[in-house]
Amino acid sequence: MVWVFFIVVAVLLVGGFAALVTGRIGYDPMAPATTTQADPVLSEHFPASEVSTVRFDTALRGYRMDQVDAVLDQLQARIAELEAAQDPRDVAAPTPRADG
Repeated sequence: MVWVFFIVVAVLLVGGFAALVTGRIGYDPMAPATTTQADPVLSEHFPASEVSTVRFDTALRGYRMDQVDAVLDQLQARIAELEAAQDPRDVAAPTPRADG
C-alpha cells in the first residue's frame, strides 16, 4: 500500500515540474520591491547631518538600487560643487610620515 503513495507523489512531482517547464505555473524569483516611503532625496544645499538621515527601502538582496543611485548622484554633484568652489591654495599638502 505504501508503494501506491510513492507512485502518487512521483506523478504529482513530474506533473508539477512539467507544468512549470511549459509555463502553466508562473514562477517569479524576483518579486517587485515594496515601497514604504517616498524616494529619499537630499535638499539642494544639504548639510552633512542630513546624509545620516537618509533611509532606503529594502529589496530582495539589499537596498533598492534606484534609490541608492539617486542619493549617490546627489552626493557626487555636491562634492564636485564644493571642490570647484574651494581655493586650490587652501588645500594642505600631505605631510610626510616619519618612518621609525
